[in-house]
Amino acid sequence: MIAAAATIARAIRPASLRASGSALAGRAVQHRAALIQRPAIRALSAQASSNPIAVFDTSMGTFEAEIFMDKMPITASNFIDLANTGFYNGVHFHRVIDGFMLQFGCPHAKDPKSRMAGTGNPPGGSSFTCNGKTIARDAGGNIPDELIDKTSNEPGTLSMANTGQPNSGGSQFFVNTVHNDFLDWWRSDLSPSQHPVFGKVTSGMDVVNKIGKMPTDPGDAPIKPVMMNSVVIKS
Repeated sequence: MIAAAATIARAIRPASLRASGSALAGRAVQHRAALIQRPAIRALSAQASSNPIAVFDTSMGTFEAEIFMDKMPITASNFIDLANTGFYNGVHFHRVIDGFMLQFGCPHAKDPKSRMAGTGNPPGGSSFTCNGKTIARDAGGNIPDELIDKTSNEPGTLSMANTGQPNSGGSQFFVNTVHNDFLDWWRSDLSPSQHPVFGKVTSGMDVVNKIGKMPTDPGDAPIKPVMMNSVVIKS
């Protein structure tokens, strides 16, 4: 058993997709609070200009997504920093569920068969710049929660994965393939999960859906690995 299993960043699958007796219990992603001052985040957001586009070159094709610097400056800047430093290059999608989402961004998933896939983050204590201000990741490589924008987890949106604890998102995110409104951070009436959206696919949704249809193993990893060749940020 992997000792770090309890810290796996995951988005909990809809009830209709859960297997009876699933070992996923207790590993759902449920943010409970935002510990960062929301007015401060809004101030950073107001400073943002036009949104950048991320180009995702995968082994199954390319898709592009708008990154919401205007709405989610800290989360967007964290992602852009990781992309610009090559953090995501060579990483595989480690969790794919048809009719739900594709999860990606764990550095351990450079090995598509790694038992640690889903447990990794950026280096602890590293930092990035957000609109001229330095934001520090904590000792576990996590960033502050940014629960300020009510963009729903609609098809094609990019949303932060986390462990269910406050401020536990780092490098991992998922692309929704259906409308998973029960993952919206403000929908406590549907579930305790809280996943803020920080981008949306603008082209290549056919590639996203193709990846979402890949046959998977019992751990939801694609049997035929799907690798991210590169993530390039353009204006």
